[in-house]
Amino acid sequence: MNSADLGRRVGVPSTALFTDQYELTMVQAALKAGTADRRSVFEAFTRRLPEGRRYGVVAGIGRVLDAVENFHFDDEMLTFLREQNVVDGPTLAWLADYRFSGDIWGYPEGEVYFPGSPILRVEGSFAECVLLETVFLSILNHDSAIAAAASRMSAAAGGRGLIEMGARRTHELSAVASARAAYIGGFNTTSDLAAGFRYNIPTVGTSAHAFTLLHDTERDAFRAQVDSLGRGTTLLVDTYDVTEAVRTAVEVAGTELGAVRIDSGDLLLVAHRVRQQLDELGATETKIVVTSDLDEYAIASLAAAPVDAYGVGTQLVTGSGQPTCSMVYKLVARAGSADPAEPLRPVAKKSLGAKSSVGGRKWAARRLDEHGVAEAEVIGTGAVPAELADRQLLVELVRGGEVIAREPLDAARERHIAARAGLPMSAVQLSRGEPVIPTEYM
Repeated sequence: MNSADLGRRVGVPSTALFTDQYELTMVQAALKAGTADRRSVFEAFTRRLPEGRRYGVVAGIGRVLDAVENFHFDDEMLTFLREQNVVDGPTLAWLADYRFSGDIWGYPEGEVYFPGSPILRVEGSFAECVLLETVFLSILNHDSAIAAAASRMSAAAGGRGLIEMGARRTHELSAVASARAAYIGGFNTTSDLAAGFRYNIPTVGTSAHAFTLLHDTERDAFRAQVDSLGRGTTLLVDTYDVTEAVRTAVEVAGTELGAVRIDSGDLLLVAHRVRQQLDELGATETKIVVTSDLDEYAIASLAAAPVDAYGVGTQLVTGSGQPTCSMVYKLVARAGSADPAEPLRPVAKKSLGAKSSVGGRKWAARRLDEHGVAEAEVIGTGAVPAELADRQLLVELVRGGEVIAREPLDAARERHIAARAGLPMSAVQLSRGEPVIPTEYM
């Protein structure tokens, strides 16, 4: 496997300041108190799924591994922290030498998760683990939200093509992460070249309405595009009159025209009319791509339409109304010292209401019914029952500070397809409901 198979991790800046100030001030206070080196276990999980969602999708693990490798404080950062009086001198000296040296286990990317699932388990000293909280949650909350929306759209599309095209609807760096997460969730291609460059996601794109408006006639625009990109290109046919545009497109490109794109109007009605017209003109192999503020519900409503692919932007990169997964990162166990022989003791927040958590270093497994379909997410802190030993979900990601679990993005994509297929059929229903399987604690 060459480096390109895993994506290009070039030009990645330090992630050390992608954090909240209180992470550093906690380290300062713990160093002064002599507790910073206590062996600790943190876990990332969510207490609930976003409203109406039946399952979550783990995405961002590869980016978490990048964040671990690039989490270090350079001289310029340390100068900033000193000038802003964020932390004191001894803490700055500690930060200057910081490199994560612990272990990380987690759900593999593309896997599904449920409330309470220990998606990430981070083990090491308190100080080195707590520093990673904000950047880990930033990545996991964003990427998993996008992947979940993509998965719902993929299920609604029923095997038809999906194009991620939301770069202009979000922050430029979020756009790249969104394209990556969408690919894991089931999208086939992206319009974002930075995502294609960094993660080897297939890229697509032809022209916008501006290109048609640039030319004196629609025919001139189509001819220019076909002359440049070939007959297999996709022509945008709704700038003026769709019926006339389809006729012109076939006249210019011939029956070998690759596709037409429709970006406005009653997509269900227009798609049927365009399909009939293309067939009558002999362009029976020309495909139809639809865009225009689609989400999973709009995609599902077009199931009966002769559509070959959907282009999705705004609703995808904003999580289709659920832009975060509300994951948290909590200390669940700690020892009284750095001694690896000292036993860990469970700790947990015991707040009133919904913010309490379950202490202890956890394992997770998915129990299947007699048909091989998932029936429960089982989480425990003791010995793993023999019947669940081969169904454990956590895999080793980082050992002694070294990343050991990099994989091609396609592996995560394929894993998600398999994981979703292993859930009860109601998982892909778009109607609101509870998590499709319960979480059980042992």
